[in-house]
Amino acid sequence: MTSVLYDAQGPRAKRRNILYTALFVVVLAALVWWVYKALDGKGQLAWSLWKPFFSGTEAYSTYIWPGLENTLKAAALAMVIALPLGAVLGIARLSDHVWVRVPVSIVVEFFRAIPVLVLMIFGLALFAQYTDVSSDDRPFYAVVTGLVLYNASVLAEIVRAGILTLPRGQSEAALAIGLRKSQMMRLVLLPQAVTAMLPAIVSQLVVVVKDTALGGAVLTFPELLASANTMAGYYGNIIASLTVVAVIYLIINYSLTSFASWLEGRLRRGKKSTGAVLGAQDVADIAGTAATGAGGAGGGLDLSGGFVGGTHGAGHGAGHGD
Repeated sequence: MTSVLYDAQGPRAKRRNILYTALFVVVLAALVWWVYKALDGKGQLAWSLWKPFFSGTEAYSTYIWPGLENTLKAAALAMVIALPLGAVLGIARLSDHVWVRVPVSIVVEFFRAIPVLVLMIFGLALFAQYTDVSSDDRPFYAVVTGLVLYNASVLAEIVRAGILTLPRGQSEAALAIGLRKSQMMRLVLLPQAVTAMLPAIVSQLVVVVKDTALGGAVLTFPELLASANTMAGYYGNIIASLTVVAVIYLIINYSLTSFASWLEGRLRRGKKSTGAVLGAQDVADIAGTAATGAGGAGGGLDLSGGFVGGTHGAGHGAGHGD
């Protein structure tokens, strides 16, 4: 049977896929068995190493929860500051005034190009040299500063891409009924763009939560991963401690990713939206161009277009070419 999208598999293709699946299962089982034997041979599966996590609450109340609290606090504060800042920068990048668009574009591209860890280190040095912030609080402020600068620049691109996904007729109709450009942005384009951007913004939370670990590794910020290292030193169970922390990160990030996927599907089915939604892959494309230094012309969304004369630029790209 042949459908519009693909050709149904024949008998040989089915047998080949069954063989590949069986080989994958065998290789996976062998890998799991090898890991199990290696850990067991080193004594890492001994009950005494895992007992702190299953027989009491001391490990959680002393190490895990304080570290998790600092992680969530830094991520939440960074996102609360970065979100409006990114929205302002994203809208400014669409301005038809060169003296606004060019400087903002330089700022956004500058902070997108610099690794977030470097921004954190700069932030720590600035707080130490020019502020009265205590040495205990500097790592927290430095982590938040780095996360805000980097994620505000990424969110600026998300906002710009969200507005560019709207049909050109939206702005043309707004101008036709006499709305000024500021009114068109505030009353017509931005409300619809926010609907399209919500899944991408939720997905960006995953990046923010994971990046807090950089502060713990370099700036002695007592977040979850740093607390795990301290906990492992106290109990002498580095593998067990990191495994528990990894599971916590998986739960947090899987919850956020699942929520973003659910929100994306719901918005795509929503009758009040235009159907244009920025998903997690679009966030990865936007962040990926910063890491690689590539331009946005090859992405699924054309980020190179401007907003000139009240009409959109190039609009949608042809596909994901990052």
